[in-house]
Amino acid sequence: MIYIEDLFNIFKKKKISFFSGVPDSILKEFSHYLSNFKNKKNIISTNEGSAVSLAVGYHLATKQIPCVYMQNSGLGNAINPLISIAHKKVYSIPLLMIIGWRGSLKSKDEPQHMVKGKITPSILKLLGVKYIILKNVTDLKKLEKLLILSKKHNTPVACLVEKNILKLKKQKIEKIEKKINLRKNFIEKFLYSIPKQCKIISTTGYTSRELFQIRKEKKINKGKDFYMVGGMGHASMVSLGISIKYKKQVFCLDGDGSLLMHMGSLRTAGNLKLSNFKHILLNNNMHESVGRQITTADKIDFKKLVKSLGYKNYYKVNDANNYNKILKNLIKSKGPSFLEVKINPGTFKKLTRPKNLLSVKKEFIKNL
Repeated sequence: MIYIEDLFNIFKKKKISFFSGVPDSILKEFSHYLSNFKNKKNIISTNEGSAVSLAVGYHLATKQIPCVYMQNSGLGNAINPLISIAHKKVYSIPLLMIIGWRGSLKSKDEPQHMVKGKITPSILKLLGVKYIILKNVTDLKKLEKLLILSKKHNTPVACLVEKNILKLKKQKIEKIEKKINLRKNFIEKFLYSIPKQCKIISTTGYTSRELFQIRKEKKINKGKDFYMVGGMGHASMVSLGISIKYKKQVFCLDGDGSLLMHMGSLRTAGNLKLSNFKHILLNNNMHESVGRQITTADKIDFKKLVKSLGYKNYYKVNDANNYNKILKNLIKSKGPSFLEVKINPGTFKKLTRPKNLLSVKKEFIKNL
């Protein structure tokens, strides 16, 4: 175990004072510590590639080493700027990556994480990124040496962090959330309202897990689900790809963090103008499943945004009492249609998840 306060003492010693990244469950307490920093010292980015690019810009302006944090699943998003900008044979930018290592070699995890976890060290090697694995306090000396190397050779370096390694000395007390307008309440109403023949693609995190659990508990058989257990930010494009050929209604259950990650997809959907495409945003203004870090989605006027990008209809619901009325309008509408559902944080006390993903796929593609 490593206390996060001790880690940040190293950062202070090495004059690392700028952080950008995408929240991760393994780095939850790391992010909680960063929440005390001023806005311009810790920037929660919409995706990992943007976080690396922000760090590059900060280094160019200050000559200091920035820190980028992410889950290893986000390395795919980060590869382009790491190679095309930061690589030592291109612009040679020193930066430190703190990477939550899901599916590490000694762990048991979900299928998508096991695949990525196994190849994460190889990806870093292919990128020419020197890395260490942070396991205990003695590894902080290795980190200091790694930062010396980064500065000397002007190159990105990384620390892989496994589960339960980084801990706060003083734990943050979670706020008690309101027990109304929860995501699970909307999903249940939604499942009872939809046509029998339709397809549902749900984003990663709590959304897919709650959809799966409600199906199981309530035995609701309307529609078929495809759970995006990974691939954050890509649910809308998977949904759109299905909508091109599947003539009945296709519903995308999206989250605010996921939507913001690849927001350009909204224009693709608006431009295609598919009448059967229905995009539902479950907006709680946070990355809830990885620590409740703010997304700032509450500052966006989604009506103006999606309308300007080609969506035909926009609906919004703040109150659970209006779910039925708004859902009827959404289902009757000729898309592309967008529904924004304002929700509060909160989920089941015990939340399960889909296990047999090949079975999920087989069931989903029936009648396509």
